[in-house]
Amino acid sequence: MALRKRWQPLSRGTVGSAPDAYGLIEFGDGDGNVTEATAGFLPDTLREELAYGEAEQVRWERAQSEAHAERLLEER
Repeated sequence: MALRKRWQPLSRGTVGSAPDAYGLIEFGDGDGNVTEATAGFLPDTLREELAYGEAEQVRWERAQSEAHAERLLEER
């Protein structure tokens, strides 16, 4: 199931606002379709997608730990 969070543009500002935490991350295209879901350390994962990926939008759910983020991904 997709996150029920609002999409944010994948930009430097959005990356800079990400908390230093792990989370479940969804990347999307310009139409709001989920193109990828992953779990990881939010700032690092967002920076990597901004630099090398094709996503236009992002949304995430913060997790308590890396293991928790992985569980959220599995339950998705």
